[in-house]
Amino acid sequence: MCYIYPFLFLRLDSMKELHKTNRQQHEKHLQSRVDSTRAIERLEGSSGGIGERYKFLQEMRGYVQDLLECFSEKVPLINELESAIHQLYKQRASRLVQRRQDDIKDESSEFSSHSNKALMAPNLDSFGRDRALYQEHAKRRIAEREARRTRRRQAREQTGKTADHLEGLSSDDEETSTDITNFNLEKDRISKESSKVFEDVLESFYSIDCIKSQFEAWRSKYYMSYKDAYIGLCLPKLFNPLIRLQLLTWTPLEAKCRDFENMLWFESLLFYGCEEREQEKDDVDVALLPTIVEKVILPKLTVIAENMWDPFSTTQTSRMVGITLKLINGYPSVVNAENKNTQVYLKALLLRMRRTLDDDVFMPLYPKNVLENKNSGPYLFFQRQFWSSVKNSEYGDDSIKKAQNVINCFPKQWFMNLKGERTISQLENFCRYLVHLADTIYRNSIGCSDVEKRNARENIKQIVKLLASVRALDHAMSVASDHNVKEFKSLIEGK
Repeated sequence: MCYIYPFLFLRLDSMKELHKTNRQQHEKHLQSRVDSTRAIERLEGSSGGIGERYKFLQEMRGYVQDLLECFSEKVPLINELESAIHQLYKQRASRLVQRRQDDIKDESSEFSSHSNKALMAPNLDSFGRDRALYQEHAKRRIAEREARRTRRRQAREQTGKTADHLEGLSSDDEETSTDITNFNLEKDRISKESSKVFEDVLESFYSIDCIKSQFEAWRSKYYMSYKDAYIGLCLPKLFNPLIRLQLLTWTPLEAKCRDFENMLWFESLLFYGCEEREQEKDDVDVALLPTIVEKVILPKLTVIAENMWDPFSTTQTSRMVGITLKLINGYPSVVNAENKNTQVYLKALLLRMRRTLDDDVFMPLYPKNVLENKNSGPYLFFQRQFWSSVKNSEYGDDSIKKAQNVINCFPKQWFMNLKGERTISQLENFCRYLVHLADTIYRNSIGCSDVEKRNARENIKQIVKLLASVRALDHAMSVASDHNVKEFKSLIEGK
């Protein structure tokens, strides 16, 4: 027995060591379990965000694919409607231009006998047309033309503008009731067709607000992926067909045309990308609306300039100038000389004006004795054609520069041996234009600031000098007297 006790003590110590080791292992496993649980929870939390992001981007991918598929079907329909409305306006513009050209030919034929009757065959007019047949058609046009002139004259009398008016300055834009009815019927038909383009499509695929909301959510939640996908560069092209559909009947040449900045698409996109967080310097969404103006509005105006605008129409031209200045002042980043679409638009304006000069500007030539009778038909026709040729010139500094350039082309010998206060008879109409210009500048300055009034007075003095430079002293004195130009003598001597 005395040998057993030492063995038992050794066995007990061994078991205690083993127990201690097992307990430490147990504690280690418990700690490892706690750490693993925490790691799992942490990873589950982080993978939850990645999963949500993945799900969102997959949904956006599907949405965009469906949207593009929808547009691939609907854009050709929008193009057809756009072509139809442009053709409708083009036909109306061409009809009015053709009517004006026919009116000019009618009056020219009527008065051509005063200058070249002996040179024409008895059965042909000055344009080589069968006289009897043409006159049958001309009678109706003459009656309609004179009726329109009478109505315009009565409208001026009611507004008190008769005294300032010169024949040829007004625009003959009036249409017959039949033409107006037919135009409106076709326009309404196209508008109804446009409202049916997306009738079989969910709102989320044609509403600008809904589409915008989808991409705003992407931008707000996952901006870096939004930026990496170049969504900001794609949005103008994506909204393009929807905006063109809203602009289908938009024509700034018309009196009641709505400002495009007050349209639903503009108001919807006005604050796109303007969330509370700090905006990056290279954020292309800032240029969303200017880019749409460049890619949608400018091409639309180019079509209008090419096919609808009549430079001979004072009202249309003033409205065309107005919308152009609005774009230049409001969107200088895109509407400038370096922009390709701006260059195309300005070229369209230039070519349309050149075509008008080539096809529509006509100055009849009559012997002096024919024009001496200021109540004769040839004289009135000549005056009307003269004023219709200069009426679209903008009054002000630019007009004075133009007049100065014209005068610079005159040989000085024309005026060297003139006696009295009158210039040569051939410049009488030109001088009357300058007198009219001075009166207009004065009227436009009424109610303006002192600076603008001083500028107007300087312009009138310049006109006095121009009149004196061509020896039209009678007109120069008249302008000086009417506008109280006291420096008349010094202006004459300083010419």
